[in-house]
Parts: sequence; C-alpha cells; structure tokens
Amino acid sequence: MVAAARPRSGPAPDPDALRRDRKSDSAWTTLPSEGFTGPVPAWPLADGSDREAELWSVFWRKPQAVLWARNQQAFEVAMHVRCFAEAERLDASTSIRTLVRQQADALLLTIPAMHSARVRMASDELTSVRVAQRPAVTPRPSVRDRLRAVDGEG
Repeated sequence: MVAAARPRSGPAPDPDALRRDRKSDSAWTTLPSEGFTGPVPAWPLADGSDREAELWSVFWRKPQAVLWARNQQAFEVAMHVRCFAEAERLDASTSIRTLVRQQADALLLTIPAMHSARVRMASDELTSVRVAQRPAVTPRPSVRDRLRAVDGEG
C-alpha cells in the first residue's frame, strides 16, 4: 500500500528560503502587525449574545481580518465566534472544541495554518529591537572536545 501525501507533512515553508525562483512557490502574504484597522462588519447572524459581540470585536482587530474582509468571510468568522463562545463553557463537548480548532485553522488563526497558506506577520519596531538585543550565541564545545579535556588531551 502506498502512503498518500498528508496535509502539512514535511517541513513548513520558509519565507526566508534562498530559492524563491520556483514556479510552484507562490509569494508570501504579509499581514500588518497592528491588525485590521477597517470598520468592524455588522454581526451577520441572528440573535447574537453579549459574549459573541465582545468576541466579534476582538477577532476583527486581528491581522487575519485583513484577509477576511478582502475575501468577504464575515459569516465564517461569525460561525467561528459562535462556536468559540460555546466551546468556552465548562460543559462544552469535545466535538465543539475540535470544530473550533478546525475553524481556527481555516481562518488562519494558528501558526501552522498561516505557514501552510504562506502568510506571515509584518515585523514591528518592538520585534526589531528584540532581535537586535538578543545575546550572541556562543558555540558549545562538542562531546568529543569535552572528553579530550577529561582525558588530558586538550
């Protein structure tokens, strides 16, 4: 029996890969780190709760909302919000929690889903400062070098 390819098998796509000239390698989409700044759409479903209204506002300020607005995905986001509110309950079923995770992947809310779809966040000033302030990594001696020091050869 031959194994079929599985979703997300293999290494994640690397936005900094040296080979960018492949026809099969589509360009990466960069989302703004400050999130979506456009108007939050009106709630599209019937009978929204207070918790759903709160989550609706929070989700539409995420960077991924730029793509949702472009693709007119208000209904998909609303269903995710509704299921998310249900999954928060202590007595929520495993199936609703699994559905929320699957919806989060479909809406590119998880890092693996973003990498799969070749979506990344723009770096902000704080990220640049953090990277610049990282201490230099000094190479550790190998096991062989450490053993030589014990044997008195080093």
